[in-house]
Amino acid sequence: MFALLIFGDSVRALWITAVALVLDQLSKWWVMESMHLYESVSVIGHFFRFTYIHNPGAVFGLRLGGAYFHLALAVVALVFVCVLLWRLPPGSLWPAVGLALVLGGAIGNMIDRLRFGVVIDFLDFGVGDTRWWIFNLADSWVSVGTVLLLFTYGLQSSDEADDDAIQDTSK
Repeated sequence: MFALLIFGDSVRALWITAVALVLDQLSKWWVMESMHLYESVSVIGHFFRFTYIHNPGAVFGLRLGGAYFHLALAVVALVFVCVLLWRLPPGSLWPAVGLALVLGGAIGNMIDRLRFGVVIDFLDFGVGDTRWWIFNLADSWVSVGTVLLLFTYGLQSSDEADDDAIQDTSK
């Protein structure tokens, strides 16, 4: 309770991190238990399928060095996100939610790298032969959190610019 009083939204946001992490890990467990590697199951025709793959690369399958490089990069990113979350001013609900989602997703994929040496991906979208990269819930959390942060800070910057313009005209 003491931590909630001091850190407020940042500590509450950790519940979002926990839920995101649990959903990610449960979904990956389900895929590994119920599907064979490279198996594809139609969910909504050819548009949406579950396709179980192992991703040894970074986001969207990019290969930027080896497994240790990806793990080191993930640790640096986790520390950075934790510092940002810790330093949020009180009342920063949406930035806290965005950072919490990024944190949950990053931890989820890092757990995969530590346990399996690869990331478990299975969400497969596309039309016909044109497919998006196969991804997982952790990737979704990172993407949604990043968009939320960009949107929140974009609005904040826009509001600050409007405030500056109003102050300039009142002189």
